[in-house]
Amino acid sequence: MVPTQRLPASLTPLDTALSALLRGLEPVQPVALPLADALRCIAAEMPGLPAQPPHDVAATDGWALRANDLVGASSYSPLPLAASPAWVEAGDAMPAACDCVLDADLVEVTGPIAQVLAEAIPGQGVRRKGQDIAEGSFVAEAGRRVVPRNLMLARAAEIERLKVRRPRLHVVNIPGATATTNLVAESARSAGAEVISREAGARDVGSIVAAFEDAACDLLITIGGSGVGRTDAAVSALAARGELIAHGIALQPGRTAAVGRLGATPVIVLPGAPDQAFAAWWALALPVLDRLTGRRPRKALSLPLSRKIASLVGIAEFVLLERQRDAWMPLAVGELSLDAIARAQAFLVVPGGSEGFAAGMAIDAYMLRE
Repeated sequence: MVPTQRLPASLTPLDTALSALLRGLEPVQPVALPLADALRCIAAEMPGLPAQPPHDVAATDGWALRANDLVGASSYSPLPLAASPAWVEAGDAMPAACDCVLDADLVEVTGPIAQVLAEAIPGQGVRRKGQDIAEGSFVAEAGRRVVPRNLMLARAAEIERLKVRRPRLHVVNIPGATATTNLVAESARSAGAEVISREAGARDVGSIVAAFEDAACDLLITIGGSGVGRTDAAVSALAARGELIAHGIALQPGRTAAVGRLGATPVIVLPGAPDQAFAAWWALALPVLDRLTGRRPRKALSLPLSRKIASLVGIAEFVLLERQRDAWMPLAVGELSLDAIARAQAFLVVPGGSEGFAAGMAIDAYMLRE
């Protein structure tokens, strides 16, 4: 049997492949999701919040008073009050003209007579208007990932749904690549995507094409079958069903990846091997998801290299890094072990036109964990 797929004589530069994927892509429309479902999604624009608390409230149980009226009060020199003070409990609105709350044992009340045994300062025992949530602030910043502390603010403001951008990612698993599929699906959910997985019936072109049917999504990913082996047919299936833009990317690892489109939907064919798929996922798929979610640019951390990174000219090389003593220690360059993938804290891609970076040079790396 003749292999169904072949790599071209020259590989497509990574930047060229990525530009083709991103061309014409816009962020998906926002959807309002329950708070639990919005977690890890990318926040869309949302209105400013009202102040919380909406007015000054008691932060503790006690006597509501005016601090300026208590100057000089002490246990040795109790200060008599002209009128009995108001008792408030935590969460109660502060009475007019009162700006502090004294503990119960600091005010002696005997019949109609009350005397104070301590001074206070304005705001003591009080939660000021807007102290928890400033008026006009946001549950989450648009373009940033929704994290648990954002949900805390939403619940405090009695908001039940958040507007987020959650693209639909359809994953087609070619038989034999299940472990890699799980890695990609979990990474996609962490990036804020809604993931739908389907397994092709077999590794042949017809079975893979059939798995493309009814794949209404914003990004289609296939995993496995991208090489030139006798049972590899994912790229041929993409060419038969849609548009194959490039097969063979100048990226190491990940050179057998392919990109294309089904109509207007971008398609990325990832290799089945975990290390190959991992690099291609971060270099090709994550930028597409970031565009679809409207995510703001990922933050890079600049640190010096603890040792030199040497790279081949003409191939973009994926580098895994670990932070050691305020420097980046390269764990793997071009070939990634599963141990390196598990330990890595950040990555960078050495451009195809670069020979690498010298030891001590400050480089920008992107965090693998947020």
